[in-house]
Amino acid sequence: MADGISSFWGPVTSTTECSEKNYAYSSYIAEFYNTISNIPTIFLALIGLVNAVRQRFEKRFSILHVSNMILAIGSMLYHATLQSVQQQSDETPMVWEMLLYMYILYSPDWHYRSTMPTFLFLYGAVFAVVHSVVHFGIGFKVHYVILCLLCIPRMYKYYIHTQDASAKRLAKLYTATLSLGSLCWFCNRVFCKQISRWPIDPQGHALWHVFMGFNCYFANTFLMFCRAQQRGWSPKVVYFMGILPYVKIEKPKTQ
Repeated sequence: MADGISSFWGPVTSTTECSEKNYAYSSYIAEFYNTISNIPTIFLALIGLVNAVRQRFEKRFSILHVSNMILAIGSMLYHATLQSVQQQSDETPMVWEMLLYMYILYSPDWHYRSTMPTFLFLYGAVFAVVHSVVHFGIGFKVHYVILCLLCIPRMYKYYIHTQDASAKRLAKLYTATLSLGSLCWFCNRVFCKQISRWPIDPQGHALWHVFMGFNCYFANTFLMFCRAQQRGWSPKVVYFMGILPYVKIEKPKTQ
């Protein structure tokens, strides 16, 4: 929430702000909690990346984990500065990430193997150029929601065709974190002015970041399990330190 302070980065030029007071803890960080709340996403994506590389999953999953990190870093830059340019570094990777999820979800059944990645790449490139010039506002949010909705039917198909109880639990954790994160984002967005007058800000947008960090991790892990099943890699869900789930595979010796 703007409070008349310009500080290190100058006047706010972004089109969206949250209920958190600007520069309350540092002259270099506009929205402190909204910035640091992206750290769990980077940490979880790094764990997923190490697992994907170590077990030689397909490169698509390494790129997916890296895209999660890029999105989190872009979000940190945006909330730390509240500048229009940095806002693009948050919003554009959001769309790129969803296009990558669409590729991973739909490509196994796509008969023309080069058309889908080519189309999605061109779509993402054109969007990035147009979005850097035109600020869509509510149009961006509608566009992003549509991309998310296009992924849900395929995720549900994977869920109902998966018999492994541990994998199904991943899908349920994905749904739970998405629901809780969306609720936090919605309440913070709709009741922004009222919340800014409260003595204690519940930091709904920061909670959205944390929940979505876990949401991406659970989604990625579930998709890695499903893909390993498709490839005949005998996947199973195991737990790091008994807490954090990840996929362990056993590839046939011929692979």
